[in-house]
Amino acid sequence: MQICQNPNCSNPFNSDSNRFCVSCGQSYFGKLLRNRYRVLRLLGEGGFSRTYAAEDADRLNAPCVIKQFFPQVQGTGQRTKAAEFFKEEAFRLYELGENHTQIPRLLAYFEQGSSLYLVQEFIQGKTLLREVQQQTYGEAQIRELLADLLPILDFIHSHNVIHRDIKPENIIRRESDGKPVLIDFGGAKQVTQTSLARPSTVIYTIGYAPTEQMAGFACHASDLYALGVTCVRLLTQCLPFQDAYGQINDPIYDPMNVKWLWRERLQEKGITISDDLGKILDKLLKHLPSERYQTAVAVLDDLKSTTSTFTPTALKIVAISQATLLQLPEKAIIPLPPLQTFEFDVVTVDTAGREVSRDRLNTNFFTEELSKIVTLEMLSIPGGTYMMGSPEYEGDADERPQHQVRVEPFFMGKFPVTQAQWRAIAALPKVKQTLNPNPSKFKGLDRPVENVSWHEAVEFCVRLSEKTGRSYRLPSEAEWEYACRAGTTTSFHFGEKITSELVSCSSDAYTGESKSKFRKETTNVGSFEVANAFGLYDMHGLVWEWCADSWHNNYNDAPVDGTAWEVGGDAHRRVLRGGSWSFSSELCRSASRSWNESDGGLRICGFRVVLSAGETI
Repeated sequence: MQICQNPNCSNPFNSDSNRFCVSCGQSYFGKLLRNRYRVLRLLGEGGFSRTYAAEDADRLNAPCVIKQFFPQVQGTGQRTKAAEFFKEEAFRLYELGENHTQIPRLLAYFEQGSSLYLVQEFIQGKTLLREVQQQTYGEAQIRELLADLLPILDFIHSHNVIHRDIKPENIIRRESDGKPVLIDFGGAKQVTQTSLARPSTVIYTIGYAPTEQMAGFACHASDLYALGVTCVRLLTQCLPFQDAYGQINDPIYDPMNVKWLWRERLQEKGITISDDLGKILDKLLKHLPSERYQTAVAVLDDLKSTTSTFTPTALKIVAISQATLLQLPEKAIIPLPPLQTFEFDVVTVDTAGREVSRDRLNTNFFTEELSKIVTLEMLSIPGGTYMMGSPEYEGDADERPQHQVRVEPFFMGKFPVTQAQWRAIAALPKVKQTLNPNPSKFKGLDRPVENVSWHEAVEFCVRLSEKTGRSYRLPSEAEWEYACRAGTTTSFHFGEKITSELVSCSSDAYTGESKSKFRKETTNVGSFEVANAFGLYDMHGLVWEWCADSWHNNYNDAPVDGTAWEVGGDAHRRVLRGGSWSFSSELCRSASRSWNESDGGLRICGFRVVLSAGETI
């Protein structure tokens, strides 16, 4: 990897084949960062930073890890806040790593150009995630792990730090001595008694974090809960995962009854543990923080008092298939309502925005009854192959590289979810979070719901699934663009232009109209009375629509099978598509992409739901 030597370069890392720096355009390259660190390869990327494997030339090329502050955020305020988080992580690593052998040490922290960097000790070894995919854990191994990790938690908690992301991926078993090392303090939080009572930035991993942490109120008991979850996942070899349809599945947790099912899974596998260890794990996993252990020392005391009640057994190494790790209960088959047919108009415009053709097409759909007076129409979207993204001469860099995607058949909402539909589902029992029945700024039962977060949209899908027996979900980004294009390759499914007679958005070069012609609020769904070739209305403009995918900066290594893209992205930011009433028409193009914070952000967003063909819960 080449390093740009321009001292003001914001992102100096370049591939060896580059002749000019992709950030600043200069052509003066070197091999070392800060005349010391040789950067080898990119390890990972998140919302605030990029992580690289590197060598320290001043220490006989000793391996190290470099984190670069590289926030994918918009706005000075968000960037400043992200920079403060990064600096706090450096201070935490220095304070903790210098005083505990099972926390990576901070080797350097510096600024170069307009970027911040921290250099960490490299820990040689395997994560517990890799271990659980290769071997079974018994009681002896869980007790040993708790005995090793609880003193680390006691140490960081005594320094008023909450880790907030304990999971198998963040625990490395060091090769030199076999001891577990706790890594990734990027989400850790410095706390006081006063700050514990105030909500903070929400940082968590689904399947490991307790409810109070997901609401922004992490405490010491939150870390202990995550440690308990890690233990039962190692025992059962059951990990949470996202299926091909974007749904999070967890074989050992029942969200409807707020109940852990780890004992049942152990019984199915013929694995037994002592009652004493079972009681410790149950207490770590209590739903209410007040009912859990409050300190790591208290857990250690109970663990030590029961060490003589079981007989240690050797660790058994077995090959575990992916299918075994992801095994789910069989699904019930819930037949779809009868399919019906409806007709709709499809309009094509020329490069000046003038209508040149109007065709009458038809398609199949079924109706889902949400209440006695509210229904949801789901259109049949045929499967097919298309080119996702934009060519070099159109759009932004995050819309490239253009690539071919195969999409399986599915059903999609004819319109964005309306306020009437939202209200009907919001009245159903809560699954994970409450829903405000009237969140929208622009009121109207037939207007699209807006001002809802990604998590609230997911809650809507889960409640709808519980009511109907069918697995409703948010569309993947690939499904959304495929549905929007409906076989077209132009900027919009109408053609290369749109007008105020066709969509609700702001004006720009793609419309050629004055701003006075454009509305400054939402309209009723379907009010323009024109659809695309699949029969979908309001795919351009009206409201930004949530997709299931985590945000990625481009399509490098994107899935080609139409599934949601979760690997390697920023899970705290989710993809938005379609533009809205308040954004320019350029951002309403079929290929245009944006993102928002999953827990709210600007809160100007709506969504529509999809259902895989033949999919049930």
